[in-house]
Amino acid sequence: MTDQQKKSPGTGIQQDYDLDAAPQKVWRAISIPEFREAWLPKEALTDDEAASLTPGEEISYRMRENEPPFLESTVTFRIAPNTAGGTHLRVIHELSHELSDARLKRTTVTAANTNRRPVMRAA
Repeated sequence: MTDQQKKSPGTGIQQDYDLDAAPQKVWRAISIPEFREAWLPKEALTDDEAASLTPGEEISYRMRENEPPFLESTVTFRIAPNTAGGTHLRVIHELSHELSDARLKRTTVTAANTNRRPVMRAA
C-alpha cells in the first residue's frame, strides 16, 4: 500500500492510496454499513445513509464532530482499478463551508487584557 496526502484548495484534505485488494472488495468495505462500522463508526456520521452514491465508484458521508463547535464535513471515497491489479482509493475530506464558517466565527476568543468590562459566565 502506498499513500500520498495533498492539501486540497479550500478547507479539505485529499489522500491517495494504492491497495492490493480488488475494487469490489474495497467497495464493500466503504459502502456496506456493517463493514464500514469497523473503521468509520455511525456516531461520527450525521446520517447512516450515504450523502451521495455512484455505485462501484464513489460514496460520500456527512460527518459531525461530537464536541463544540460541532463542525460538519463531508468525506468522499473514490475507487478505481490501478495498474497493479489492485485499487486506487482517493479520500477527500472537506469542511462544510456554510456551517463551519459561522460556527468558527462564534468561537472566536477575545484577549483577556482588553479595556472592556469583564463578562461573568455561570458554570
